[in-house]
Amino acid sequence: MKYRIYIDETGNPDLNSSDNPNHRFLCLTGVIFELEYVRSVVNPEIESLKIKYFRSHPDEPVILHRKEILKAQRPFGALRDEKIRRKFDRDLLNALKKWEYSVISICIDKKKHKETYRTWRYDPYHYCLAVMLERFVFFLNRNNYKGDVLAESRGGKEDKRLKDAFIRLWNNGTDYVNPEQFQNALTSKELKIKLKANNITGLQIADLLALPSRNEILNENNLLMGKEIAPFSKKIIHLLQGKYDRYNERLFGKKLL
Repeated sequence: MKYRIYIDETGNPDLNSSDNPNHRFLCLTGVIFELEYVRSVVNPEIESLKIKYFRSHPDEPVILHRKEILKAQRPFGALRDEKIRRKFDRDLLNALKKWEYSVISICIDKKKHKETYRTWRYDPYHYCLAVMLERFVFFLNRNNYKGDVLAESRGGKEDKRLKDAFIRLWNNGTDYVNPEQFQNALTSKELKIKLKANNITGLQIADLLALPSRNEILNENNLLMGKEIAPFSKKIIHLLQGKYDRYNERLFGKKLL
């Protein structure tokens, strides 16, 4: 059985913006699916949901994106009707609860990171990625699975830097996971990078879960700065409690750096 972790980000990795409260935190959310399960169950069901509510067509597929859904922007204009919105929210929540997957979310306080490490500073995105992949490798190895990694594209230079960081993890490991463990668990030293616009099912699901998961982590650490969590996000946070990766009663599925 081969598993894939689909990674989406909330926030930006720029350390120079860390003093701005709106840009202080970066969070990576990874959603782990078994690939055959995505093909045979999740993808057909999510496409059916898009057809039902947004008339998605194979030639011009609708790409689920949290911000546009929230604002009922094209192609999600049908959600301006409150009755349709309630039905869609219900169906989406039921699907997110029913599907079989595990979640790992890693959040970093860039301001604290910048203040703590005045000489050596790990790129925040790469730091979160390293911690996430450590936990993904633990997940694979303890279950005797194999897997790979697919991240959302961030642009030419950023994608190259990300691929280089991934290869360094493959070759050198980390303080907690040696390179042999990475190489035994992962099927390729190549990081897959694709646009969400390619209609990648796992990336769309990661996008839907990323902000609620980030807000939960910040709220637990009194870092949400008085912001209210939206009612729908609270429902996603509730279902996430059954999706975060756990082993022997230890929670591996969320971490604040």
